[in-house]
Amino acid sequence: MAINFPKWLAVLATILALLVLMPVTTSAATFGFHTPSKAIYASAASLVTTYPSFADLDLTPLQRQRLQSVLQRRNKEIQAVLGISQRDTLRHQIHSGHSFNQALLSLELQPEQQHLIKAIEQLTSLKLKALLVKYSVPSVSN
Repeated sequence: MAINFPKWLAVLATILALLVLMPVTTSAATFGFHTPSKAIYASAASLVTTYPSFADLDLTPLQRQRLQSVLQRRNKEIQAVLGISQRDTLRHQIHSGHSFNQALLSLELQPEQQHLIKAIEQLTSLKLKALLVKYSVPSVSN
């Protein structure tokens, strides 16, 4: 019995160490709360962010190009979320003179599509803010 006790103690210590040192993993499964996410059912009016005009900023051509590339990437990601008929409707709306935001709002989007577009908009907003901060000249205070 004296030999078995140290073995069991070592096994328990190993299990305890694994439980304490193991990183916490999150589960993608729902836990039965079934409350609808507010982000999914957000109003369509707050779906697309309106960005300021970059013409007012004193930027070099390279800086303008980088900002435009972020917006073009946003457009590609949003088009990847849309279905074929939705893309055609979006293209038609833009060619008929509507802004990108107005064209997106005119589409009949599923809640999941609205959620993805909102996430793309948030990511784009963060990228633009990071670029604008990178290009800003820090003010010197005395």
